[in-house]
Amino acid sequence: MTKSSKEISDKALEAVRLSRQSGTIKKGVNEVTKSIERGLASLVVMAEDVEPEEILMHIPKLCDQKKIVYSYVPTKMDLGKAVGINVPCSAVSIEKAGEGEAIIKSIMGMTTGKVQPEGKKEAETEQKKEQNKEHKPKKETKNEAVGEAVK
Repeated sequence: MTKSSKEISDKALEAVRLSRQSGTIKKGVNEVTKSIERGLASLVVMAEDVEPEEILMHIPKLCDQKKIVYSYVPTKMDLGKAVGINVPCSAVSIEKAGEGEAIIKSIMGMTTGKVQPEGKKEAETEQKKEQNKEHKPKKETKNEAVGEAVK
């Protein structure tokens, strides 16, 4: 799991606090996943100390597919407090930012280098496939091997 810088983590927690008061948020892995799949999330915030990590592994991939910015905060308890609950929270999505809009935009500006456009990823994948085809030696089939042995 990758870590966000302290500055981004602090801004993400502040955006969650402001959005909780004046906007719309979804809390919990299931609700966050639905929010991302529906394209409603503008920012997703996840805790780094979630065990097992597999619980959150699908969220960054979904965010990349939908071009949604995501960030990490150090603990579930910090995220729970930012959401306004007294229990730990693994993930939060901000659907309507309310007063947190400016903070979300600044987070997007800080993380723009991390998210690649979808078309570029596909082009790179195609290039890698072509390079692999050129470098692999052709395997001999059984018929070719038998034919050479008979000659």
